[in-house]
Amino acid sequence: MSITFGQDLPQERPDAEGRAALFVPKADIKEEVLLTLRKGAAVVGFGNHDRTLTIYYESNRFNEPNLAKWEQKARKAYERLVDNLPTTSKMQSKLEYFEQVGYISGKGLSIRRMDSLKRWLEYSDAADTAPAAESVTWAPPAPPKRSVADV
Repeated sequence: MSITFGQDLPQERPDAEGRAALFVPKADIKEEVLLTLRKGAAVVGFGNHDRTLTIYYESNRFNEPNLAKWEQKARKAYERLVDNLPTTSKMQSKLEYFEQVGYISGKGLSIRRMDSLKRWLEYSDAADTAPAAESVTWAPPAPPKRSVADV
């Protein structure tokens, strides 16, 4: 999936129903950018008008059990991006440092270049965190619990 700027690449911060791009670092990424991301990170983002990317990433630095799988990391990074939450896990970067491998939205993710994602996760010694399929649908949130006062 080559990136055609403005055609395949989302060009603005998505809302809760919108989509963002999924990225993996390319082999020739600058070492300092790779060190900031950390191996195995999920990277989501969108293109800017100056041909750079705004990316949010999650590498599970604190080993939270609910972020063990790559798609869980991607979802957390996507939620930060959509809500524009303050975080140090974001940056602007050159487009040529990243390869777009798919899309993510509030409903799930779609990977179009699984081979590239697997290459990144194998390089990161995290191959076991890869999604089982090219499409992952998020489970809908649980309905609110009824209180005794509602009955």
